[in-house]
Amino acid sequence: MTNNIAQRVQEALAALKADFTVIDIDPAYTHTVDFCSRYGHSLEQSANAIVVASKRPVGRNAVCVATATTRLDVNRRVRGLLGVRKLSFAPAELTMQLTDMEIGGVTPFGLPEDLPVYVDARIMSLNQILVGGGNRSTKIYVNPEVFDRMRSVSVIEDLANPFPEPSSGGPA
Repeated sequence: MTNNIAQRVQEALAALKADFTVIDIDPAYTHTVDFCSRYGHSLEQSANAIVVASKRPVGRNAVCVATATTRLDVNRRVRGLLGVRKLSFAPAELTMQLTDMEIGGVTPFGLPEDLPVYVDARIMSLNQILVGGGNRSTKIYVNPEVFDRMRSVSVIEDLANPFPEPSSGGPA
């Protein structure tokens, strides 16, 4: 792992002239739900950056960014964008190989230029979004308008879907 990944991410944001704030966190709370609960941040303004990898054919990868209140549509939307038959979340080893980041710290910033980044369009309507900082001990608040200046980013309608409402369990 690159020791200076968080620095590389912050330098990438600065080069993009992004409006961002870095937050130092306890790595035990790096997962979005845990972080929001522990530090009192909103799930609605938090996002997950997830690496996906094709299985058929092997070798097509992307980073997908969706709010914490939605579920990435891997089997239809993302699979179609990559033009593959079978797709899944990348394992930790491949995530590290592609991004130089650990799961729990993946961010859409500071990535190799040839790695596509798909951003759910819902994110673009927010004033700021909380994403990983490149490692498990930082998070970054950033204005999502920065995605408009990133060549590797495509903003995609319905990349993710809202989680279904919990059922009451009783008869309707």
